[in-house]
Amino acid sequence: MGVYHAGSRALQDRLGVRERADHVGRSIGPDIKTVAAAFLELQPLLLIGAADPADGAVWASALTGPPGFVRATGPHRIAVAGGLHPADPLAPALVTDGTPVGTIALDPRTRRRMRLNGRLHPTGRGFAVDAEQVFANCPKYIQRRESYTWVADRTPGPAVTGTELTPGQLASVAAADTFFLATVHGNGADVSHRGGNPGFVRAVSPRELIWPDYPGNAMFLTLGNLAADPRAGLLFPDWTTGTTLQLTGEARTAFDAGGERTVRFTVHRVIETPSALPLRWSAPEYSPANPEPPR
Repeated sequence: MGVYHAGSRALQDRLGVRERADHVGRSIGPDIKTVAAAFLELQPLLLIGAADPADGAVWASALTGPPGFVRATGPHRIAVAGGLHPADPLAPALVTDGTPVGTIALDPRTRRRMRLNGRLHPTGRGFAVDAEQVFANCPKYIQRRESYTWVADRTPGPAVTGTELTPGQLASVAAADTFFLATVHGNGADVSHRGGNPGFVRAVSPRELIWPDYPGNAMFLTLGNLAADPRAGLLFPDWTTGTTLQLTGEARTAFDAGGERTVRFTVHRVIETPSALPLRWSAPEYSPANPEPPR
């Protein structure tokens, strides 16, 4: 599989960054380097994105475990111990052999992140992913959190579901400095990080969100996927309480006359799970790269 498909190429050409994208793309491949393997084994958090095999809805979810629960078991494979809560919308995908998945390991302590996309295979202890694309991203827009506490007695509460955001959920979105965005294309899936100062994601209505697409690495993997297939899943984690807000719907990108990009997301389904994650992170130090959000 090539690094870029037609959707990404069209955006690179539109914005005149194909040469830069080709340069960055040379670092992407199926190999899990020694430094990447060491990074994975230190992480208590792994984000995953995929499409529900039953209805095709795209979701982003979070898996947690003691450091070492994610590890490289070969030059092109990772193993993950454990799985998602049975009520999580992506739980069926994680027991379906061959599911295309995107993963991202993000460490707020060091502001480092690593993405690994490939095919999932259930195992006796959880699942494995055969890597097709492995690459690191720069620390831009990642909020630094110095430490975390494992809250052993925290258990997920009953999920609140709906087809639009409640006032409380809208407030959570407005206060968010981070979310994760899952997308798909004909050959696979991807999950990426989005960060900014609180207010960078705005609600147009209880069924529509918008956010600016800040300058990045010029690859346009996420926006390229959306150009080819608008299905998307959003995950807003509460870094203190462990509550997760998961949305599935469709996203499209708008360009203004100056080339600035805004993504508009239409909500189809909402799942809020109190105390879903057993991690309590320290207060954020906002990234110096974050632009001021629009007023």
